[in-house]
Amino acid sequence: MDSFELNKIMGAILGTCLVLLVTNFTANAIFSPIKAEKPGFEIAVKEAESAGKDAAAAAPSEPIEKLLQTASVEKGASAAKKCGACHSFEKGGPNKVGPNLYGTLNEPKGEGKNGFNFSAAMKAKGGKWTYDDLNKFIANPKGFVPGTAMGFAGIAKDSERADVIAYLRTLADTPAPLPTASK
Repeated sequence: MDSFELNKIMGAILGTCLVLLVTNFTANAIFSPIKAEKPGFEIAVKEAESAGKDAAAAAPSEPIEKLLQTASVEKGASAAKKCGACHSFEKGGPNKVGPNLYGTLNEPKGEGKNGFNFSAAMKAKGGKWTYDDLNKFIANPKGFVPGTAMGFAGIAKDSERADVIAYLRTLADTPAPLPTASK
């Protein structure tokens, strides 16, 4: 191979690199990226306006005492399967993302059950889990305990909530008595 052939090859490689470099500069000038102030994506959520509307919409239409009179434990066990992703139900069962729900009724809110670390909002709520509190919490967890770590949207249907609460009532060594329906 003579020097003329070698010069043609080197010239082609150099020309290709020069074309790529010019293309890169041109593309960066035309499509200059906008640098974000902070990393990540902003998700626009109307939480301030919808919080009041959701709380009013998710408010129970009938008192839980009346709903529990016709509630089905079997339907509640079936409906509670959606809770099984984060909670366990058996006595002495492990905590998952959420606490074990065995014996929840009449238990103090936010206290470390089996070592579960509740959110600060749940700890601050105080009191014991009554039928009415469970009903309101299952209907709209973030509305009943603002700042709770529970990411579940809630169960909107009154009868389904009553079925789940009737099922939770049976998860105790001595189930709490059903409340009497007030007229």
